Amino acid sequence: MTIRKLTLAIALVAGAVSALVPTASFAQAKEQFFPVLPYRSGAYAPNGVPWANGFVDYLKLINARDGGINGVKITFEECDTAYATDRGVECYERLKGKATGAIFQPLSTGITFALTEKAPTDKNALITGGYGRSESSDGGIFKWNFPLMGTYWSGADILMQHITAKEGGNIKGKKIALVYHDSPYGKEPIPLLQERAKMQGFELTLLPVTAPGIEQKATWLQIRQNRPDYVLLWGWGVMNSAALKEAVATGYPREKMYGVWWSAGEPDVKDIGEAAKGYSGLVVTGEGGGVIADMKKFVHDKGQGTGPIEEVSTVLYNRGMVSAALGVEAVRRAQERFGKGKVMDGEQIRWGLENLAVDEKRLKALKLDSVMKPISTTCVDHEGSRSARVHTWDGKKWQYASDWIEADTSIIKPLVRQYADKYAADKKLTRRDAKDCQS
Repeated sequence: MTIRKLTLAIALVAGAVSALVPTASFAQAKEQFFPVLPYRSGAYAPNGVPWANGFVDYLKLINARDGGINGVKITFEECDTAYATDRGVECYERLKGKATGAIFQPLSTGITFALTEKAPTDKNALITGGYGRSESSDGGIFKWNFPLMGTYWSGADILMQHITAKEGGNIKGKKIALVYHDSPYGKEPIPLLQERAKMQGFELTLLPVTAPGIEQKATWLQIRQNRPDYVLLWGWGVMNSAALKEAVATGYPREKMYGVWWSAGEPDVKDIGEAAKGYSGLVVTGEGGGVIADMKKFVHDKGQGTGPIEEVSTVLYNRGMVSAALGVEAVRRAQERFGKGKVMDGEQIRWGLENLAVDEKRLKALKLDSVMKPISTTCVDHEGSRSARVHTWDGKKWQYASDWIEADTSIIKPLVRQYADKYAADKKLTRRDAKDCQS
């Protein structure tokens, strides 16, 4: 064979192979990458695992049931943070190069604090649904942070509204103790509670608990001595069950205890059972509905479930599922502006998050209407919705104890502005103008 013929033959073979094997750019054009930062190990795994399973299962559902987001398949990769801030940053750095911009959901206020300054440079949006920096609801300063569905200031306000209503509208002179995880997470509600204490005239006692929160005897000795009218629990993982066990041991009424949404799931009460009866906490998701039936049909019945099927529809599983849905809907919303069937980059995804319009009609189409409330965001409002219900443990399961309660923005907004402006001054940031809000 002559050199010319040999060269032609090689070229033909190469052409045939390239026709059979997708190029890297083609493959990328058909895949939207979702980084997953769960914690399946460490002291907080019992609560972190069901959230992570719900999150990943929803991504699988979108691929299996819908063929992706308008035809764009979802890919994902997990990196276990163990709820440690340094590991969370390492995971972020490891995964951020997998796409030209993506949504990170760290499920940790400490990690959120660390990533808040990295995300704008890397053009990666942060969804911190129900956690993170409360002042980051101010999109005028925090362009890349999205504390969707309620900050800790919203949660604390809702709990105080519920307690106030229970006391006939007047809690002046009452004693309220905050038992909190001694970390950025646990400290978040303090400014709101201090503001309400000034307004309503109640006495606020702050009782920090050292992580992971197993040892609380000294804390509950103070509670037994001071006899607060109510205890607010801002715990996570083993800290929650440890607090309830100490309440039982010291005889503090569980009916006087209220937890934030991260302190009111099945792992917090199941091992205590009847002894935890009367304990209440916040919840922002519903149960059952069409999406749960689809999850079983398209994911678990196919042997693709991330965890046990018995976990589906539990409080933390549903919270993870909804968190993933918010990310998916942000990409879908971005596609409406920048091109359906295309992979969205970081700037485009951020725009989608800032222009969410998930109304009741859209929720019904997604079969999420019984699991989550409508949510819409703007340049100014990165929280989108701020309501929750109180549910109470009856010894075997959770029962709703209130209707939906909306956080009082007349109290929260001034705090948000104050703390956001302080952050901007410290970091030498300029508030976004109208032009930037259209970007």
